[in-house]
Amino acid sequence: QVQLVESGGDLVQPGGSLRLSCAASGIIFSFYNMGWYRQAPGKQRELVARIDSGGSINYADSVKGRFTISRDNAKNTVYLQMNSLKPEDTAVYSCNAFMRRWGLVNDYWGQGTQVTVSS
Repeated sequence: QVQLVESGGDLVQPGGSLRLSCAASGIIFSFYNMGWYRQAPGKQRELVARIDSGGSINYADSVKGRFTISRDNAKNTVYLQMNSLKPEDTAVYSCNAFMRRWGLVNDYWGQGTQVTVSS
């Protein structure tokens, strides 16, 4: 059974920091591209940051320079360090694991963790 469990969401003041974690189980973690997505009320889900199985990273323009994605394959965990948070970063943040290999496509999602940036 595949599980992606996010943690670390919280209420934080503008300018503050949070670190999100996503622990994966039931998959060969090192084979998967891992991503963080977010969805704010009334908006479509958007990619925040992604790190592929080889370590290549890309970020949404809105978070470049403020957020850092990383992965620890030994711990089956992907992280999102969020600094200089803004009210517009408020959203549910979800972890995604994606693999296209050997003619198969596997795409898994976590339940999400709420991040609220407000004074």
